Amino acid sequence: MSSVIQSPTARKTQSPGIAPAIISLAMGGFGIGVTEFTMMGLLKEVEVGLGISTPEAGHLISAYALGVVVGAPLLAAVGAKLPRKHLALGLMLFFSLANLTSFLAPDYGTMLVSRFAAGLPHGAFFGVAAVIAASLVSPTRRGWAISMVMAGLTVSNVVGVPLATWVGQAFGWRLLFVLVGAIGLLTLALLWRFVPFQAAHPDASIRRELGALKRLQVWLAILIGIVGFGGFFATYTYIAHTMTSVAGIPSSLIPLVVALYGLGMVAGNIVGGRIADKSVMGTIYRVLPGIAVALVVYAVAAQWPWSAFVMVFVVGAAGSMLVPALQTRLLDASPDAPSLASSLNHAALNVANALGAFLGGVVIAWGWGYVAPALVGAVLAILGLGVAIISGLLERKKPLTA
Repeated sequence: MSSVIQSPTARKTQSPGIAPAIISLAMGGFGIGVTEFTMMGLLKEVEVGLGISTPEAGHLISAYALGVVVGAPLLAAVGAKLPRKHLALGLMLFFSLANLTSFLAPDYGTMLVSRFAAGLPHGAFFGVAAVIAASLVSPTRRGWAISMVMAGLTVSNVVGVPLATWVGQAFGWRLLFVLVGAIGLLTLALLWRFVPFQAAHPDASIRRELGALKRLQVWLAILIGIVGFGGFFATYTYIAHTMTSVAGIPSSLIPLVVALYGLGMVAGNIVGGRIADKSVMGTIYRVLPGIAVALVVYAVAAQWPWSAFVMVFVVGAAGSMLVPALQTRLLDASPDAPSLASSLNHAALNVANALGAFLGGVVIAWGWGYVAPALVGAVLAILGLGVAIISGLLERKKPLTA
Protein backbone atom coordinates (compact mmCIF):
# COMPACT_ATOMS: atom_id res chain seq x y z
CA MET A 1 0.00 0.00 0.00
CA SER A 2 2.68 2.46 0.97
CA SER A 3 4.54 1.93 -2.27
CA VAL A 4 1.46 3.04 -4.18
CA ILE A 5 0.57 5.99 -2.02
CA GLN A 6 4.01 7.37 -1.47
CA SER A 7 7.68 6.82 -2.09
CA PRO A 8 10.22 7.37 0.71
CA THR A 9 11.96 10.01 -1.39
CA ALA A 10 8.79 11.97 -1.98
CA ARG A 11 7.92 11.73 1.70
CA LYS A 12 11.28 13.12 2.69
CA THR A 13 11.12 16.10 0.34
CA GLN A 14 7.51 16.94 1.19
CA SER A 15 7.67 16.68 4.98
CA PRO A 16 8.38 20.38 5.73
CA GLY A 17 5.13 21.43 4.05
CA ILE A 18 2.77 18.85 5.57
CA ALA A 19 0.85 21.20 7.89
CA PRO A 20 0.12 23.99 5.35
CA ALA A 21 -0.84 21.42 2.71
CA ILE A 22 -3.28 19.60 4.97
CA ILE A 23 -4.76 22.90 6.21
CA SER A 24 -5.29 23.92 2.57
CA LEU A 25 -7.12 20.66 1.84
CA ALA A 26 -9.16 21.00 5.03
CA MET A 27 -10.22 24.51 3.97
CA GLY A 28 -11.89 22.96 0.94
CA GLY A 29 -13.76 20.60 3.27
CA PHE A 30 -14.80 23.58 5.36
CA GLY A 31 -16.42 25.28 2.36
CA ILE A 32 -18.13 22.06 1.32
CA GLY A 33 -19.53 21.61 4.83
CA VAL A 34 -20.90 25.16 4.87
CA THR A 35 -22.81 24.79 1.59
CA GLU A 36 -24.09 21.29 2.44
CA PHE A 37 -25.40 21.88 5.96
CA THR A 38 -26.40 25.56 6.00
CA MET A 39 -29.19 24.96 3.49
CA MET A 40 -31.00 22.92 6.16
CA GLY A 41 -31.12 25.93 8.46
CA LEU A 42 -32.26 28.34 5.73
CA LEU A 43 -35.06 26.27 4.22
CA LYS A 44 -37.79 28.65 5.37
CA GLU A 45 -36.01 31.62 3.80
CA VAL A 46 -35.46 29.65 0.59
CA GLU A 47 -39.16 28.73 0.46
CA VAL A 48 -40.21 32.38 0.74
CA GLY A 49 -37.53 33.61 -1.65
CA LEU A 50 -38.38 31.16 -4.43
CA GLY A 51 -42.09 30.88 -3.66
CA ILE A 52 -41.98 27.11 -3.22
CA SER A 53 -43.31 24.56 -0.73
CA THR A 54 -41.33 22.89 2.05
CA PRO A 55 -41.03 19.55 0.16
CA GLU A 56 -39.78 21.42 -2.92
CA ALA A 57 -37.19 23.21 -0.80
CA GLY A 58 -36.14 19.83 0.59
CA HIS A 59 -35.57 18.65 -2.97
CA LEU A 60 -32.76 21.22 -3.26
CA ILE A 61 -30.91 19.34 -0.51
CA SER A 62 -31.66 16.03 -2.21
CA ALA A 63 -30.35 17.42 -5.52
CA TYR A 64 -27.03 18.27 -3.86
CA ALA A 65 -26.77 14.79 -2.32
CA LEU A 66 -27.55 13.21 -5.69
CA GLY A 67 -24.80 15.32 -7.24
CA VAL A 68 -22.34 13.93 -4.68
CA VAL A 69 -23.34 10.33 -5.41
CA VAL A 70 -23.06 10.81 -9.19
CA GLY A 71 -19.98 13.03 -9.21
CA ALA A 72 -17.79 11.12 -6.75
CA PRO A 73 -16.99 8.10 -8.95
CA LEU A 74 -17.46 9.91 -12.27
CA LEU A 75 -15.08 12.86 -11.71
CA ALA A 76 -12.55 10.75 -9.80
CA ALA A 77 -12.34 8.32 -12.73
CA VAL A 78 -12.27 11.03 -15.41
CA GLY A 79 -9.49 12.85 -13.54
CA ALA A 80 -7.39 9.71 -13.07
CA LYS A 81 -4.65 10.83 -15.48
CA LEU A 82 -4.32 14.30 -13.98
CA PRO A 83 -1.70 15.10 -11.34
CA ARG A 84 -3.52 15.04 -8.00
CA LYS A 85 -2.84 18.70 -7.26
CA HIS A 86 -4.31 19.73 -10.60
CA LEU A 87 -7.36 17.53 -10.04
CA ALA A 88 -7.93 19.10 -6.61
CA LEU A 89 -7.63 22.59 -8.12
CA GLY A 90 -10.04 21.78 -10.93
CA LEU A 91 -12.62 20.32 -8.57
CA MET A 92 -12.46 23.31 -6.22
CA LEU A 93 -12.82 25.73 -9.15
CA PHE A 94 -15.87 23.77 -10.33
CA PHE A 95 -17.29 23.87 -6.79
CA SER A 96 -16.77 27.64 -6.46
CA LEU A 97 -18.37 28.47 -9.80
CA ALA A 98 -21.32 26.14 -9.19
CA ASN A 99 -22.09 27.87 -5.89
CA LEU A 100 -21.89 31.29 -7.51
CA THR A 101 -24.43 30.12 -10.12
CA SER A 102 -26.75 29.26 -7.21
CA PHE A 103 -26.49 32.88 -6.11
CA LEU A 104 -27.62 33.98 -9.59
CA ALA A 105 -30.27 31.28 -10.15
CA PRO A 106 -33.51 33.16 -11.00
CA ASP A 107 -36.04 30.39 -10.35
CA TYR A 108 -36.59 27.01 -8.71
CA GLY A 109 -35.70 24.90 -11.76
CA THR A 110 -32.39 26.68 -12.28
CA MET A 111 -31.61 26.47 -8.57
CA LEU A 112 -32.28 22.72 -8.60
CA VAL A 113 -29.77 22.26 -11.43
CA SER A 114 -27.15 24.48 -9.77
CA ARG A 115 -27.43 22.58 -6.45
CA PHE A 116 -26.95 19.29 -8.30
CA ALA A 117 -23.89 20.77 -10.03
CA ALA A 118 -22.48 22.06 -6.73
CA GLY A 119 -22.64 18.52 -5.32
CA LEU A 120 -20.75 16.91 -8.21
CA PRO A 121 -17.18 17.76 -7.05
CA HIS A 122 -17.89 17.11 -3.33
CA GLY A 123 -16.96 13.43 -3.09
CA ALA A 124 -14.21 13.55 -5.71
CA PHE A 125 -12.51 16.45 -3.89
CA PHE A 126 -12.56 14.66 -0.55
CA GLY A 127 -11.31 11.53 -2.30
CA VAL A 128 -8.28 13.13 -3.91
CA ALA A 129 -7.66 15.27 -0.80
CA ALA A 130 -7.51 12.13 1.34
CA VAL A 131 -5.06 10.50 -1.08
CA ILE A 132 -2.83 13.61 -1.14
CA ALA A 133 -2.87 13.86 2.66
CA ALA A 134 -2.04 10.15 3.04
CA SER A 135 0.86 10.55 0.60
CA LEU A 136 2.47 13.27 2.72
CA VAL A 137 2.94 11.12 5.84
CA SER A 138 4.23 7.69 6.76
CA PRO A 139 1.80 4.76 6.37
CA THR A 140 1.35 4.58 10.14
CA ARG A 141 -0.09 8.13 10.19
CA ARG A 142 -2.54 7.88 7.28
CA GLY A 143 -5.59 7.79 9.54
CA TRP A 144 -4.45 10.97 11.29
CA ALA A 145 -3.78 12.79 8.01
CA ILE A 146 -7.17 11.82 6.58
CA SER A 147 -8.93 12.88 9.78
CA MET A 148 -7.25 16.29 9.59
CA VAL A 149 -8.62 16.80 6.08
CA MET A 150 -12.05 15.74 7.30
CA ALA A 151 -11.69 18.17 10.21
CA GLY A 152 -12.58 20.97 7.78
CA LEU A 153 -16.02 19.40 7.31
CA THR A 154 -16.59 18.87 11.03
CA VAL A 155 -15.31 22.32 12.06
CA SER A 156 -17.69 23.88 9.54
CA ASN A 157 -20.57 22.57 11.65
CA VAL A 158 -19.25 24.44 14.69
CA VAL A 159 -18.18 27.73 13.10
CA GLY A 160 -19.09 28.08 9.42
CA VAL A 161 -22.67 26.75 9.42
CA PRO A 162 -23.92 28.90 12.35
CA LEU A 163 -22.22 31.98 10.87
CA ALA A 164 -23.55 31.37 7.37
CA THR A 165 -27.02 30.70 8.76
CA TRP A 166 -26.96 34.02 10.63
CA VAL A 167 -25.73 35.87 7.51
CA GLY A 168 -28.46 34.25 5.43
CA GLN A 169 -31.19 35.10 7.90
CA ALA A 170 -30.00 38.66 8.48
CA PHE A 171 -28.95 39.75 4.99
CA GLY A 172 -30.53 37.32 2.53
CA TRP A 173 -30.20 33.57 2.02
CA ARG A 174 -28.51 33.92 -1.39
CA LEU A 175 -25.44 35.42 0.31
CA LEU A 176 -24.69 31.89 1.53
CA PHE A 177 -23.49 31.02 -1.96
CA VAL A 178 -21.31 34.13 -2.24
CA LEU A 179 -19.69 33.22 1.07
CA VAL A 180 -19.09 29.64 -0.05
CA GLY A 181 -17.74 30.82 -3.40
CA ALA A 182 -15.28 33.09 -1.58
CA ILE A 183 -14.14 30.19 0.62
CA GLY A 184 -13.66 28.13 -2.53
CA LEU A 185 -11.50 30.79 -4.18
CA LEU A 186 -9.42 31.11 -1.00
CA THR A 187 -8.95 27.34 -1.03
CA LEU A 188 -7.77 27.53 -4.64
CA ALA A 189 -5.06 29.99 -3.66
CA LEU A 190 -3.97 27.86 -0.71
CA LEU A 191 -3.88 24.65 -2.76
CA TRP A 192 -1.82 26.34 -5.46
CA ARG A 193 0.65 27.68 -2.90
CA PHE A 194 1.06 24.85 -0.42
CA VAL A 195 0.09 21.47 -1.90
CA PRO A 196 3.13 19.80 -3.50
CA PHE A 197 3.00 18.64 -7.10
CA GLN A 198 2.65 14.90 -7.56
CA ALA A 199 2.81 13.42 -11.04
CA ALA A 200 0.00 11.10 -12.02
CA HIS A 201 0.72 7.39 -11.81
CA PRO A 202 2.20 6.29 -15.17
CA ASP A 203 -0.43 3.55 -15.49
CA ALA A 204 -3.33 5.76 -14.40
CA SER A 205 -6.46 5.55 -16.54
CA ILE A 206 -10.23 5.64 -16.26
CA ARG A 207 -10.28 1.86 -16.73
CA ARG A 208 -7.73 1.37 -13.94
CA GLU A 209 -9.75 3.54 -11.54
CA LEU A 210 -13.02 1.83 -12.40
CA GLY A 211 -11.29 -1.48 -11.69
CA ALA A 212 -11.84 -0.71 -8.01
CA LEU A 213 -15.54 -1.43 -8.55
CA LYS A 214 -14.72 -5.07 -9.35
CA ARG A 215 -13.51 -5.72 -5.80
CA LEU A 216 -15.88 -7.17 -3.24
CA GLN A 217 -14.04 -5.55 -0.33
CA VAL A 218 -14.59 -2.11 -1.85
CA TRP A 219 -18.33 -2.74 -2.03
CA LEU A 220 -18.40 -4.13 1.50
CA ALA A 221 -16.63 -1.01 2.80
CA ILE A 222 -19.18 1.15 0.97
CA LEU A 223 -22.02 -0.90 2.45
CA ILE A 224 -20.59 -0.48 5.96
CA GLY A 225 -20.74 3.28 5.44
CA ILE A 226 -24.26 3.28 3.99
CA VAL A 227 -25.81 1.04 6.63
CA GLY A 228 -23.67 1.76 9.67
CA PHE A 229 -23.63 5.53 9.22
CA GLY A 230 -27.30 5.72 8.32
CA GLY A 231 -28.19 5.81 12.01
CA PHE A 232 -26.11 8.93 12.50
CA PHE A 233 -28.19 10.78 9.89
CA ALA A 234 -31.48 9.27 11.07
CA THR A 235 -30.84 11.01 14.39
CA TYR A 236 -29.32 14.25 13.08
CA THR A 237 -32.14 14.92 10.59
CA TYR A 238 -34.78 15.10 13.32
CA ILE A 239 -32.66 16.47 16.14
CA ALA A 240 -34.48 19.84 16.32
CA HIS A 241 -37.86 18.14 16.65
CA THR A 242 -36.51 15.77 19.32
CA MET A 243 -34.97 18.56 21.37
CA THR A 244 -38.04 20.81 21.30
CA SER A 245 -40.85 18.23 21.46
CA VAL A 246 -39.26 15.59 23.72
CA ALA A 247 -36.59 17.32 25.81
CA GLY A 248 -38.59 20.56 26.03
CA ILE A 249 -35.67 22.74 24.96
CA PRO A 250 -36.77 26.12 23.52
CA SER A 251 -36.23 26.69 19.81
CA SER A 252 -33.85 29.57 20.60
CA LEU A 253 -31.34 27.01 21.94
CA ILE A 254 -31.31 24.83 18.82
CA PRO A 255 -28.16 26.62 17.50
CA LEU A 256 -26.44 25.55 20.73
CA VAL A 257 -27.62 21.97 20.18
CA VAL A 258 -26.23 21.99 16.63
CA ALA A 259 -22.95 23.46 17.86
CA LEU A 260 -22.65 20.71 20.50
CA TYR A 261 -23.25 18.12 17.81
CA GLY A 262 -20.56 19.77 15.70
CA LEU A 263 -18.09 19.83 18.60
CA GLY A 264 -18.74 16.14 19.11
CA MET A 265 -18.01 15.53 15.43
CA VAL A 266 -14.71 17.39 15.69
CA ALA A 267 -13.64 15.41 18.76
CA GLY A 268 -14.75 12.11 17.28
CA ASN A 269 -12.98 12.78 13.99
CA ILE A 270 -9.68 13.45 15.76
CA VAL A 271 -9.96 10.39 18.00
CA GLY A 272 -11.12 8.25 15.07
CA GLY A 273 -8.06 9.20 13.04
CA ARG A 274 -5.72 8.27 15.90
CA ILE A 275 -7.25 4.86 16.58
CA ALA A 276 -7.55 4.05 12.86
CA ASP A 277 -3.76 4.32 12.64
CA LYS A 278 -3.53 1.47 15.16
CA SER A 279 -6.10 -0.81 13.53
CA VAL A 280 -8.53 0.08 10.75
CA MET A 281 -10.85 -2.89 11.09
CA GLY A 282 -10.43 -2.92 14.86
CA THR A 283 -11.71 0.66 14.90
CA ILE A 284 -14.73 -0.26 12.77
CA TYR A 285 -15.49 -3.27 14.99
CA ARG A 286 -15.47 -1.10 18.11
CA VAL A 287 -17.06 2.11 16.85
CA LEU A 288 -20.19 0.59 15.28
CA PRO A 289 -21.46 -1.05 18.50
CA GLY A 290 -20.44 2.15 20.29
CA ILE A 291 -22.72 4.11 17.95
CA ALA A 292 -25.56 1.66 18.65
CA VAL A 293 -25.17 2.06 22.42
CA ALA A 294 -24.91 5.85 22.16
CA LEU A 295 -28.13 6.06 20.12
CA VAL A 296 -30.08 3.86 22.54
CA VAL A 297 -28.89 5.96 25.50
CA TYR A 298 -29.75 9.12 23.53
CA ALA A 299 -33.32 7.88 23.02
CA VAL A 300 -33.70 7.59 26.80
CA ALA A 301 -31.68 10.69 27.74
CA ALA A 302 -33.69 12.90 25.36
CA GLN A 303 -36.46 13.02 27.98
CA TRP A 304 -34.50 15.60 30.03
CA PRO A 305 -32.71 18.73 28.79
CA TRP A 306 -29.42 18.28 30.68
CA SER A 307 -28.92 14.66 29.60
CA ALA A 308 -30.08 15.48 26.07
CA PHE A 309 -27.30 18.08 25.74
CA VAL A 310 -24.70 15.54 26.90
CA MET A 311 -25.85 12.81 24.53
CA VAL A 312 -26.02 15.17 21.55
CA PHE A 313 -22.27 15.66 21.95
CA VAL A 314 -21.68 11.91 22.47
CA VAL A 315 -23.70 10.88 19.40
CA GLY A 316 -21.85 13.42 17.24
CA ALA A 317 -18.51 12.10 18.49
CA ALA A 318 -19.41 8.41 18.12
CA GLY A 319 -20.63 8.77 14.54
CA SER A 320 -17.69 10.79 13.23
CA MET A 321 -15.14 8.34 14.72
CA LEU A 322 -16.10 5.96 11.94
CA VAL A 323 -15.22 8.18 8.96
CA PRO A 324 -11.36 8.09 9.00
CA ALA A 325 -11.39 4.29 9.36
CA LEU A 326 -13.81 3.86 6.45
CA GLN A 327 -11.75 6.21 4.30
CA THR A 328 -8.56 4.30 5.10
CA ARG A 329 -10.27 0.95 4.53
CA LEU A 330 -11.23 1.98 1.00
CA LEU A 331 -7.65 3.06 0.29
CA ASP A 332 -6.41 -0.32 1.51
CA ALA A 333 -9.01 -2.21 -0.51
CA SER A 334 -8.03 -0.53 -3.79
CA PRO A 335 -4.43 0.74 -3.66
CA ASP A 336 -4.13 1.01 -7.45
CA ALA A 337 -7.25 3.21 -7.73
CA PRO A 338 -7.04 5.32 -4.58
CA SER A 339 -8.82 8.46 -5.79
CA LEU A 340 -11.96 6.65 -6.92
CA ALA A 341 -12.06 4.32 -3.92
CA SER A 342 -11.60 7.19 -1.49
CA SER A 343 -14.24 9.35 -3.17
CA LEU A 344 -16.75 6.51 -2.94
CA ASN A 345 -16.76 6.93 0.84
CA HIS A 346 -18.49 10.29 0.47
CA ALA A 347 -20.95 8.91 -2.05
CA ALA A 348 -21.74 6.19 0.51
CA LEU A 349 -22.21 8.73 3.31
CA ASN A 350 -24.66 10.73 1.20
CA VAL A 351 -26.65 7.57 0.47
CA ALA A 352 -26.56 6.96 4.23
CA ASN A 353 -27.93 10.48 4.68
CA ALA A 354 -30.89 9.72 2.43
CA LEU A 355 -31.44 6.27 3.96
CA GLY A 356 -31.32 7.50 7.56
CA ALA A 357 -33.62 10.45 6.93
CA PHE A 358 -36.10 8.24 5.06
CA LEU A 359 -36.26 5.47 7.68
CA GLY A 360 -36.43 8.04 10.49
CA GLY A 361 -39.34 9.71 8.75
CA VAL A 362 -41.12 6.36 8.32
CA VAL A 363 -41.11 5.49 12.04
CA ILE A 364 -42.21 9.03 12.94
CA ALA A 365 -45.09 8.71 10.46
CA TRP A 366 -46.03 5.42 12.13
CA GLY A 367 -46.53 7.37 15.35
CA TRP A 368 -43.52 5.96 17.23
CA GLY A 369 -42.32 9.40 18.30
CA TYR A 370 -39.27 11.55 17.68
CA VAL A 371 -36.85 9.28 19.59
CA ALA A 372 -37.69 6.35 17.30
CA PRO A 373 -35.19 7.40 14.58
CA ALA A 374 -32.36 6.96 17.10
CA LEU A 375 -33.50 3.39 17.79
CA VAL A 376 -33.66 2.74 14.05
CA GLY A 377 -30.12 4.13 13.89
CA ALA A 378 -28.96 1.69 16.56
CA VAL A 379 -30.30 -1.21 14.50
CA LEU A 380 -28.55 0.13 11.39
CA ALA A 381 -25.25 0.38 13.28
CA ILE A 382 -25.52 -3.28 14.33
CA LEU A 383 -26.31 -4.29 10.75
CA GLY A 384 -23.24 -2.32 9.64
CA LEU A 385 -21.19 -4.25 12.19
CA GLY A 386 -22.47 -7.47 10.63
CA VAL A 387 -21.22 -6.32 7.21
CA ALA A 388 -17.85 -5.40 8.76
CA ILE A 389 -17.52 -8.85 10.33
CA ILE A 390 -18.24 -10.51 6.98
CA SER A 391 -15.60 -8.27 5.38
CA GLY A 392 -13.06 -9.24 8.04
CA LEU A 393 -13.76 -12.96 7.69
CA LEU A 394 -13.35 -12.80 3.91
CA GLU A 395 -10.08 -10.90 4.34
CA ARG A 396 -8.68 -13.78 6.41
CA LYS A 397 -9.28 -16.11 3.48
CA LYS A 398 -8.06 -13.63 0.86
CA PRO A 399 -5.92 -10.75 2.24
CA LEU A 400 -6.12 -7.31 0.62
CA THR A 401 -3.64 -6.53 -2.13
CA ALA A 402 -0.38 -5.29 -0.57
